Amino acid sequence: MSRSTTPSSATRSGTTTSGAAPAATARRGRPRDAARDRALLDATLAVLAESGYGGLTTAAVAARAGVSTATLYRRWSSKEDLVIAAAALHGESSYEQPDTGGLEGDLRVVLRDKAASMTGEPGRLIRALIGEAAHNTALAQALVTAFLQPVYGRVAEVVRRAVERGEIPPLDGVDLLGEVVVGPVMTHFLLTPHLPEDVDEATAQETADRLLPFALRAVGGGRGGRDVRL
Repeated sequence: MSRSTTPSSATRSGTTTSGAAPAATARRGRPRDAARDRALLDATLAVLAESGYGGLTTAAVAARAGVSTATLYRRWSSKEDLVIAAAALHGESSYEQPDTGGLEGDLRVVLRDKAASMTGEPGRLIRALIGEAAHNTALAQALVTAFLQPVYGRVAEVVRRAVERGEIPPLDGVDLLGEVVVGPVMTHFLLTPHLPEDVDEATAQETADRLLPFALRAVGGGRGGRDVRL
């Protein structure tokens, strides 16, 4: 009578008798192509500039980028998601925190950068979306996150340093100060009847110069530190 055999623990666990693990069978998907993502977002901006939010279609964006709509939808599930991503790409995050040694110089840099950000691609994007954002909460929040919150943070930081240097007294409501300082720049560029491509660096600088006295008055500052002309 033969003895029955029991599978070894190695066999039960699915390994070979040599102890080698089985080859992995899971397939990994191809990583996303960052260059293609950028091409799609740039195409989104171009179509927005030409047709506005209402006239933008995912088919037009895909055609402009030279890809299929399936490629686009694998990245963003809707037109709104696509536009929000474009806003994030062209936001304010690239600007460095100024440190000129004085409040006036620091605010001059912030205002110059804000004015400059209303030109070129970011300016076209804001102009194309500002009307839609009035009744689209997600889009409005995306614009605030991309274009306003970073510059508000810069203003709060330069004011904090000015207080530490003794240039100005401590302020209440610093979190609202960015709106007071930056708001006139936004209003000027959004309501002035010119095309964004007509606004060059000199125009942006002139706007910052004209608005700086009002910004300084809002924070109680004068000509502290070095008077930096940028």
